[in-house]
Amino acid sequence: MDTEHIDTEMIKLEVNLDDISGEWLGYVMELLFNAGARDVYYSPIFMKKNRPGYLMQILCELNDLNKMKSILFRETTTLGVRYYPLSVHRLERSFFKIPSPWGEITVKEGSYKGTVVQQAPEYEDCRLIAKSQEVPIKEIYQYVWSYLNQKDK
Repeated sequence: MDTEHIDTEMIKLEVNLDDISGEWLGYVMELLFNAGARDVYYSPIFMKKNRPGYLMQILCELNDLNKMKSILFRETTTLGVRYYPLSVHRLERSFFKIPSPWGEITVKEGSYKGTVVQQAPEYEDCRLIAKSQEVPIKEIYQYVWSYLNQKDK
């Protein structure tokens, strides 16, 4: 169980990218996650002279900053990286398993000041069941949410 806390030693990095393919973006995202990024996402933007591009944003711990910059400079088309300190309030997290017609599924639960405010099935459990038992992943998610709603009543 992870306790509720605020991470104060976090960094958010941003880069504007043009002349980069979607395949490269996926590859870079994978590299960043493997190097310790906590979150990576990108959004379409319009840059100078109305050029289409992407804004990639990365959340990492302060001690991983240089690894992230190295990946961004080596693997993308960026000429500069913006970064700034950031605090992140993390909920207390716990995990439990529920039964299903396909086997047990792990559920992640988030608590704020001792009150459960989030519950969600673990994606990897659902993905493995969907692949191995040829069940649509949305059906698995719907089952879990229905189970949790019945449990709360």
